[in-house]
Amino acid sequence: MRAIDPRLLHYARSTKTFLYLSVALGILAAVLIVAQASLLAEVVVGAFKSDKGLRELQGPLVALLCVAVARAVVAWAAELAAARSSARAKSQLRGALLGRVAQVGIDSSRESSTGELATLATRGIDALDAWFSLYLPQVVLATIVPLAVLAAIFTGDWISGVIVAFTIPLIPLFMVLVGASTRERMDLQVSTLQRLAGHFLDVVGGLATLKVFGRATAQGRSIREVSERYRTTALYTLRVSFLSSLILELVASISVALVAVAIGLRLMSGAMALQSALFVLVLAPEAYLPLRRLGANYHASAEGMAAAEQVFAVLEAPLPPRGTRTHVPNPALTGIAIEGLTIAYPGRGEPAVQDFSLTVEPGETVALAGPSGCGKSSVLSVLLGFLAPERGMVRIGDVNLALLDPDAWREQIAWMPQRPHLFAGTIAENVRIGREGASMKEIQAACSRAGLDRVEVNLERGLATELGDRGAGLSAGERQRVALARAFLRDTPLLLLDEPTASLDGETEERVIESVRELCEGRTVLLVAHRPALIEMADRVVSVGAMEAVA
Repeated sequence: MRAIDPRLLHYARSTKTFLYLSVALGILAAVLIVAQASLLAEVVVGAFKSDKGLRELQGPLVALLCVAVARAVVAWAAELAAARSSARAKSQLRGALLGRVAQVGIDSSRESSTGELATLATRGIDALDAWFSLYLPQVVLATIVPLAVLAAIFTGDWISGVIVAFTIPLIPLFMVLVGASTRERMDLQVSTLQRLAGHFLDVVGGLATLKVFGRATAQGRSIREVSERYRTTALYTLRVSFLSSLILELVASISVALVAVAIGLRLMSGAMALQSALFVLVLAPEAYLPLRRLGANYHASAEGMAAAEQVFAVLEAPLPPRGTRTHVPNPALTGIAIEGLTIAYPGRGEPAVQDFSLTVEPGETVALAGPSGCGKSSVLSVLLGFLAPERGMVRIGDVNLALLDPDAWREQIAWMPQRPHLFAGTIAENVRIGREGASMKEIQAACSRAGLDRVEVNLERGLATELGDRGAGLSAGERQRVALARAFLRDTPLLLLDEPTASLDGETEERVIESVRELCEGRTVLLVAHRPALIEMADRVVSVGAMEAVA
């Protein structure tokens, strides 16, 4: 966890303009600080030593007021620019994270659950707000302001300048020492929060099952235990942060006190002018203030930087091999040949599929059968481009699938999984995922062919029905029909079906199969099936485990 991570600046290119603006505002703030100290010393000496009246001090007082207002405006401008830059940078980083996950996949990019990844993309990246809006601008100020103030102090009193020059490095030294003890605890806090989020998501998703088997209370205790660990870790991190702030305040106070004592002794002996003494005393705390704030902001942004390390672990994960050929053969005309396919998953002793071969003729419907776990869905994952085989190849006509651009290849595919994912939104928006830019008339036609008009009394009004997360508001059969409507709308030559009637009752299964049968007409179809009604649709049945074909 580095203080300045160049990777953050690389992925947040919008901060370049902000950095230039921060440098300009930092220089202006330093000039205003010196001007304010000079004017304040002039006013105080003029009023108490030279007995000047308000009329005589009117000019310096107005100038002092203008400088104070200008400092407030500069601080406001810096905070505004930091907030806007932070929002843009986080958006860019979050987009890069989700884009890379879409390319690499969750399982291959990170050994974590979906809940942990969701926490990283939301709370984790949001925690970087303190880094962009507080810590990063303070780095600029901590570099410019102390140097400018120190130079001004040397012009007023070289002895005070030497004291400040020797004591200022103590603050960064203590910051490094405290930061080293904070890093491990902050990493632990972030990982504990992610485990809590993943566990909570799993429990909520399976709450009905837990209630039926009487395990909901036990899981509640488990969540409380993880929450308690997170609370303890967070409080310990806060304690370290508060103590480090106290240490920095103490060092700065002692340093300013040394300057004040030296000035006081020389004032008593008449070796130093009052105006110079006041000028230096007003400036001395300003030399330490940016560094003290830097330390406080470092701890405020530590959680975000710890999360950033995990974000970069995803962003820098190696991409799977990707083809570049965008001219894709039509699988409905050329057919598909699978030759010696072997699929293995990390951490498993035996391959999921070994030396599997299959030829699918143009326009043919082939059903993949076999016991659960024999690798039927893995074969579809290879065809979808989600999984790279350990050995073997897939040919579309005479072209190796590995040479094809995955996005161009998927334009030829309609996929219907066992449990299609529906998003929060209208039914029409969920169907439109099949083909972006489809008109409402085309969506209605696809829904009608999928049999959704038999479910909704008024199809047009039904398409505007708002669904909750994961399609809440629809039955299992209605969700399958939405997935069918996507496939009809997509209208591709290759159709991949993975147990599309799983978890459906007999009557609903018959209606869905009727729509599936219509969808298969004129297409090359690869079908994973257990149920006899689906197997009957196939021209051939191939057992993945035994490699036996049935006409």
